[in-house]
Amino acid sequence: MKPDLVVIGGGLAGSEAAWQAAQRGLQVLLHEMRPKRPTGAHATDRLAELVCSNSLGSNLPDRASGVLKTELRTMGSFLLACAEETAVPAGGALAVDREAFAELVTERVQGHPRIELVRSEVERLPAGPAIVASGPLTSPALAADLQQWLGGPHLYFYDALAPIVEYESVDLSIAFRASRYGGVRYPTATI
Repeated sequence: MKPDLVVIGGGLAGSEAAWQAAQRGLQVLLHEMRPKRPTGAHATDRLAELVCSNSLGSNLPDRASGVLKTELRTMGSFLLACAEETAVPAGGALAVDREAFAELVTERVQGHPRIELVRSEVERLPAGPAIVASGPLTSPALAADLQQWLGGPHLYFYDALAPIVEYESVDLSIAFRASRYGGVRYPTATI
């Protein structure tokens, strides 16, 4: 198959991008380097494997992640549908059975007639249209090629749901610190 689009990375973003492009008639070549090239965080070869948490955040309509999920549902998000099929109880949040979620995403992507899943490391950006969705665990070879293309010595990954806050910028006289699971207040000295 000669692809219309190459997607590099079979995580959440890459799997969704490949699916959406294929649903719109494009022939998609999806590269995922695992299991041939493992990462320090992943335990399986499954697509969209969640490694930090099984929660996809709040479903509540007055929370940013709840609003985003409403928009994603409206737009026909593939991953959100898979998440809802593999959901586990989590109060107002959408949490999934990690193994069932990754298995379902992998099964559906592999079964899509316009997606070819290739288990190989991409070391250089392809010549044609491509989406690079390799995230913070980009292989060293691809990271080096990206640095050449972008003209900079460093690549950074920022988690949009976990903003970086400088300690000095927090007004500790009004800041409240607690666990979202138990409401336990931590002393300021533990920061």
